[in-house]
Amino acid sequence: MAKNNEKTYWPHMILGFLTIGLTLSYWTVKSASSMPVQESNQFMLKYQMADININQIMEKKIAFDKAYSITLLDVETMVMTDNINSNRVQLNPVKLSQGMNTFAYEVTAKNGTKVSDANVTFLLTQPHSRKEDKFFTDLPYADGKYQVTDVNITNAGRYTLQLRAVVGDAIGYSEVSAYLKP
Repeated sequence: MAKNNEKTYWPHMILGFLTIGLTLSYWTVKSASSMPVQESNQFMLKYQMADININQIMEKKIAFDKAYSITLLDVETMVMTDNINSNRVQLNPVKLSQGMNTFAYEVTAKNGTKVSDANVTFLLTQPHSRKEDKFFTDLPYADGKYQVTDVNITNAGRYTLQLRAVVGDAIGYSEVSAYLKP
């Protein structure tokens, strides 16, 4: 009988690949679970509700835009010069201040008359987080405008000022970028 002194390494390779595969699988799950997932709040709704009802939302928005307009009043904007080469025109963001802020919105009909009977809600949110959202319902109408008062902003960063106005069956949305410098 001939002695076979050749060693086979394939069982070691199989165990090595299996170990590498299990280690990479564990690392992938651990990395993915450590990243927080934030829900979108476009149209001031949860993503699932906006996705299900997008056709009705867009029809009501188009009806609102034909008859009414929403304007943010008396705010100071920051001049942004870093997007001068962009093909997409972006409005300058609203400058926020540390502490209490006040916002005033005007809902007007296309003929210029002010709408005083709209159901208006306001949301201050950050683009990629819902942790510190501030939601205000049934904004009061005074002096020809809807006022949001006592909005306390403590953390620096990017924000979005969202407003939803319901007039009859039409629903309008306003979304304005804002920034609080550190």
